[in-house]
Amino acid sequence: MTVPAGAQSIKVAANTETVRQTIVANAIERGTAIAQNQPNMVVLERTVTGSNPALDSEFGPSDNGPRKFRIRVRFQGAGCDTFVVQDVAVVNNAGTALEQVFTLTQPQYNPRDSLVGLKTKAEGSASCI
Repeated sequence: MTVPAGAQSIKVAANTETVRQTIVANAIERGTAIAQNQPNMVVLERTVTGSNPALDSEFGPSDNGPRKFRIRVRFQGAGCDTFVVQDVAVVNNAGTALEQVFTLTQPQYNPRDSLVGLKTKAEGSASCI
């Protein structure tokens, strides 16, 4: 599995199903929408509320629909060895014919902390030693 520019990756000592379940549980706990939930990928979306001049300046306005952050978490592995890759995009005019997706490569938009938290939770509930 490739790690595109700006993406974060981590190895997790848990199987892929445990990783998937951990991502889904975290999203539900935080109130983050789950756009896709597949065996080897979960896509989360969080709507940006209010104006955000920094995003407007960098990616243009989102005048015809909501602006969202789209977090794609892909994972693959066998047994207790799962490789996880997370990338983030900003979506202008989400869900409309004018939807535009911009991959974010800046580390402030895709901090490694979220993957470290995923690793800790997934490994804590896994039966791997």
